[in-house]
Amino acid sequence: VQLQASGGGLVEAGGSLRLSCAASRRTFSWSAMGFFRQAPGKEREFVGVLMWTGGIARYADSVKGRFTVSRDNAKNTVYLQMNSLKPEDTAVYYCAARQAVLFGHIPTSEYDFSFWGRGTLVTVSS
Repeated sequence: VQLQASGGGLVEAGGSLRLSCAASRRTFSWSAMGFFRQAPGKEREFVGVLMWTGGIARYADSVKGRFTVSRDNAKNTVYLQMNSLKPEDTAVYYCAARQAVLFGHIPTSEYDFSFWGRGTLVTVSS
């Protein structure tokens, strides 16, 4: 199974973008779908995660209140809505999935995820 992230591009500061993440197999089941990003010269960092059970979401402090993770069950697609974008949001964004999680655990580390997409570049101009 491969994850396919799309929707990146160039946007001015204050603008919005929506990233999509879909599994190559529509019957792919996941327990957690996360988004990470990696800016030039920096390590990959957690952005947000959505849990299948209960629709619980968690976000990095740097994006809280501006980014939202949601899903379309019929399309088995997860979205990262990014509003009020800042130049420091410029990065390659990745989606990642984990099929099983321990009860009560919300994964936020990249090492918690087994399936990864290729990444899509988001550039925010000042």
